[in-house]
Amino acid sequence: MRISNSFGISSSALTAQRLRMDVISSNIANAETTRAQIVNGQAVPYRRKMTVLEPNQPSFSDMLDARMNGKTTAAGVKVAEIREDASPLKPVYNPEHPDADENGYVYMPNVDIAKEMVDMISASRSYEANVTALNASKAMISKALEIGK
Repeated sequence: MRISNSFGISSSALTAQRLRMDVISSNIANAETTRAQIVNGQAVPYRRKMTVLEPNQPSFSDMLDARMNGKTTAAGVKVAEIREDASPLKPVYNPEHPDADENGYVYMPNVDIAKEMVDMISASRSYEANVTALNASKAMISKALEIGK
């Protein structure tokens, strides 16, 4: 592995964590949205979204082709999917609400603000750690170039 590969690894992680923070921000912004979409004339509340990260592993043939041509394969992490949380919506008794059912219950999004804030802190710490790793790699390359002077 070349030291320059660390740039690709860190940049893929930065991109993934930024998307994760965007999804968390969307969850927080829609924590009270009871009309995210209309299905068959019925208002459907917003559902919490989650990012699924996985390692970016090229196939064996891709790795072989890259090595045969003197190139390196991309390593790092990628966002596999953004999926909706299947946990149940929260029923809240509010017969005055325009989206209340015949029993007076409004179904609120399954977004827990405290959980979202914990996820946001985790994502921002991961982002900071990858920035630190990127800066360390940059410093090592810079010092290695100074040796040749």
